[in-house]
Amino acid sequence: MISIPLYLTDKHPCSYLEDEFAQPAFVHPAFEITTEIYSELIKQGYRRSGDEVYSPHCPNCSACIPARLRVNDFLPSRSQKRCQIKNKETLVVIKKAKFEKSHFKMFQRYQRMRHGDGSMVRSSEAEYMYFLKSDWCDTVFVEFLIKDELAAIAVVDIVGNALSAVYTFFEPDFSGYGLGVNAILWQIEWAKQLEKEFLYLGFWIKRCQKMSYKSNYQPLQVLKDKQWVPLNPGISE
Repeated sequence: MISIPLYLTDKHPCSYLEDEFAQPAFVHPAFEITTEIYSELIKQGYRRSGDEVYSPHCPNCSACIPARLRVNDFLPSRSQKRCQIKNKETLVVIKKAKFEKSHFKMFQRYQRMRHGDGSMVRSSEAEYMYFLKSDWCDTVFVEFLIKDELAAIAVVDIVGNALSAVYTFFEPDFSGYGLGVNAILWQIEWAKQLEKEFLYLGFWIKRCQKMSYKSNYQPLQVLKDKQWVPLNPGISE
């Protein structure tokens, strides 16, 4: 058993729930994280943002619930099957996690369209890479191309017996293709090809529309009381 040093940040307004304050616990920067260690931490509900690894420890809120899929148990819904059909000609290219101007420009357009009031709208090139890439993690940028045009990017970590969906952004002009949904469906299939057991989807937040969609992927597992259990649609926070 490895002892992981943590530190609590100061409380600050939550990015997901307007009436709440967040206070995550971060792995201390002096502690050297590796993919192997992170593979164990993600099982315990931790996530990464850039090189930083954290877990919610908010004093008055437990809305952020870690979620994952056992990929061989996944059953696509009718709408998800339609999305797969719509994207049957979409080309997928897996690349190393490196800066590309075309990716960054699309990221900016996506932020303006979907998160116009967020801090990432004003991200510099360095901040963009700091947010998505990690020096210690095995990360790829997955391109989705429609009619030879870059339509979406999925940032994916390869960890232990799983993949972890870090972030997806897409070209506003292709929003009718359901690219966010297609990116998750593709990651499920890629995890199967790699013989991985799980796809980690980050936090499911029932009261946040931007994060509650994860319950559309079934059977979803959530981490409650340090145990991974099937999501009960009536689950309390």
